[in-house]
Amino acid sequence: MGENELSSVVIGMAIDVHSALGPGLLENAYKECLFYKIRNEGFYVEKEKPMPLEFEGKKLDCGYRIDLLVENKLVLELKCVERLTDLHLAQTLTYLRLGKFKLGLLMNFNSILLKDGLKRVVNRL
Repeated sequence: MGENELSSVVIGMAIDVHSALGPGLLENAYKECLFYKIRNEGFYVEKEKPMPLEFEGKKLDCGYRIDLLVENKLVLELKCVERLTDLHLAQTLTYLRLGKFKLGLLMNFNSILLKDGLKRVVNRL
């Protein structure tokens, strides 16, 4: 399954989680529920995946963590904020670049409708 098809499936699952919980909870609640749902549907998913920074040939742990990584190819960055900012977008792009991933989804679960808080982020590699 390619990144685009996978992202469509994951967006559907995220909408299910958002519909069940509504906006206003802590980010971690949405992360745990989405992690459970993705895994329960048979997909490989990692939570709080460390992303080392490579510097002078060494991999250094600088504290970067991907919220959820699905099938080793789709980065999910979850937020629960008033509105998404350029900083959130830059954070998602950083994860894509560090891991050499093509596609990420930036999701703000504090939106009335999840689709209004969703951004597809593409790494042009």
